[in-house]
Amino acid sequence: MTGLRIEVDLDAIGSNARELLSRCADVGMSVTGVTKAMLGAPELAEALNDLCVLGDSRIVNIERMRRAGIETPMLLLRSPAPSEIDRVVDADVMSANTEVEVLTALSVSALAAGRCHDVMLMVELGDLREGIMPDRLHEVARHVLELAGLELGGLGANLACRSGVEPSSSNMTLLSGLADSLEETFGVAIPVVSGGNSANLDWAFATGDTARVNNLRLGESILLGCNPLDRQPIPGLRTDAVSLVVEVIESQRKPTLPWGQTGENAFGETEQFCDRGEVWQTIYSIGRQDTDPGDLTGPPGVAVIASSSDHLVAETSRQMRPGDETRFAPGYSALLRSMTSPTVAKVFTPTRA
Repeated sequence: MTGLRIEVDLDAIGSNARELLSRCADVGMSVTGVTKAMLGAPELAEALNDLCVLGDSRIVNIERMRRAGIETPMLLLRSPAPSEIDRVVDADVMSANTEVEVLTALSVSALAAGRCHDVMLMVELGDLREGIMPDRLHEVARHVLELAGLELGGLGANLACRSGVEPSSSNMTLLSGLADSLEETFGVAIPVVSGGNSANLDWAFATGDTARVNNLRLGESILLGCNPLDRQPIPGLRTDAVSLVVEVIESQRKPTLPWGQTGENAFGETEQFCDRGEVWQTIYSIGRQDTDPGDLTGPPGVAVIASSSDHLVAETSRQMRPGDETRFAPGYSALLRSMTSPTVAKVFTPTRA
């Protein structure tokens, strides 16, 4: 197999998922396996299908998995867009929500379809991405409980995504208290209290009491085996499940200092250069249109130094030949963008029948 591609080892991913499910179960928590970084690839869904509930942020990815015959319960991680309401209800998922207007539209659609749609209310705990402010949570919950066709199935929060706010005993205790308060005020049960994502793992495994938090939504830790807070490997997990394989298209001896008057590059950046003499400069057939070059780790002797739309420039310890392949380890950002690029082939092994 040659050419630009992402290689995904499903056995390694399955191993990571089983290990994390076991560790989370030890502290009283279930896992939602997040498929969004791989666009809801049916191959990934099948690898996780018998292990846990699945979660994805885009209804098109969930529909893709449903068409492939994946019937396991699913969570739509992002609030439905108004234009997607009927599709969300038809997909038979729980959806994360923050807006009364969207909840009302879900109720109308669910009634028209003769369904009961489960919702998870997302609460803001300081990271300033999505979420209902805590002092408004009761108001929104009351609205859900008054709407026919809806079921309040869970309470959730998200941290360490936009602002990097870390999960802690303080914010997880607040989430637990909000769940208790909703149950006491409205006389209902909140079966799922989802504390966050892979960034919650340190807290979950270190704390002696997870209180009401009984679920985590795990993507990066399952796929890449690392902790999003510091990108360090999680002991006991595989970090080699995903590789980005790229071909060399040029490798020449070149100076490290450009000549001529310089200004901004094609992306509005002004790069600083240091004259280190001549080096082997190797160019690969991938660029910013296909991945996040700054989030790629090459093997020993290969260091990424620059990129443009369609070129990845590396300093290599030796001359390479056009057609030689190099296997890069992608971080989460590089994985996400490479999986989204139509020019990057996706190869899953072992192949599922």
